[in-house]
Amino acid sequence: MKIVKPILALQFCFIALVMSNITLAQDPTFTQFYANPTYLNPALAGSSGCPRVSLNYRNEWPQLTGNYVTYAAAYDTYAKNISGGFGLLAMHDQQGEGTIQTSMIGGIYSYNLKVNRKFSLMFGARAAYFQKFLDWDKLTFGDMIDPRRGFIYQTGDVPRGNGRRGFFDVSAGFVGFTKNFYFGGAVHHLNRPDESMILGESRLPMRFTGHAGANIKVGQRGRYSSSTYISPNIIYQYQNGFQELNIGAYLKYENFTLGAWYRNRDAFVMTVGINTDKFKIGYSYDLTVSQLGNGTSGGSHEVSMGINLKCKKKPKNFRKTSCPSF
Repeated sequence: MKIVKPILALQFCFIALVMSNITLAQDPTFTQFYANPTYLNPALAGSSGCPRVSLNYRNEWPQLTGNYVTYAAAYDTYAKNISGGFGLLAMHDQQGEGTIQTSMIGGIYSYNLKVNRKFSLMFGARAAYFQKFLDWDKLTFGDMIDPRRGFIYQTGDVPRGNGRRGFFDVSAGFVGFTKNFYFGGAVHHLNRPDESMILGESRLPMRFTGHAGANIKVGQRGRYSSSTYISPNIIYQYQNGFQELNIGAYLKYENFTLGAWYRNRDAFVMTVGINTDKFKIGYSYDLTVSQLGNGTSGGSHEVSMGINLKCKKKPKNFRKTSCPSF
């Protein structure tokens, strides 16, 4: 008897969705939330003052045949003549060995407002174009299965629609911060575009994000007081009934960072990173603690890299946010 691969369960779930007139989905997310800050919240564009480049790679559940692989790249900087920051963001996501592929490119603008000597606000917006693609030939259906020999037949099902969809998308957010405390929120897919790649309608549900954190010095006295920080953080996301609560903290000592997060009774995340004036690199691993099991899924691997570019002229009186690097 042929062994049924793990992807089979994923394919049957997808078939159940495409057979309906309306389908709904969730966005890909990264667990190194601040390694690509403009993906988390468009208001963070230009928050570092000088130009920076962010690169991200995530491989979720690599031991499953139908794993999820996501890439992202971003550039952002602060510009005094527009009183804020601007940036570019690109993302590509592959699901089920490329059965579904999503690409996005967007532009971001944020406005920086000094409320008083200690508190500042940033407001940001993102306009993006998405392209989604469904490879119908990679789907499997019930009429292809022989009870004893597995997938040996040709399906009688035929493609419905052209398997492609392009759409315009709008997101917005805000961030408030002092020297050692920050909080913010964002709403993605404000216009709820239709992302259906087959016949019927599939409105992309809005994604709501709230985040907050602080930087706390460790050891006010002694030689380590200026370079050692603990940064507790909380991030909450909601989309189409799916809720994700992330609670964690970073420990930063000079150029080294260690982080630990707990997510939604689903995963325990460990992060390690190096951050210098010119570059940063981080690695995180999601240990699956849900019923799926880490041995079955293989957890999740994520790598980030950031490049800090030189300012032609450092902005005067610019107040940098205190958000963590990873």
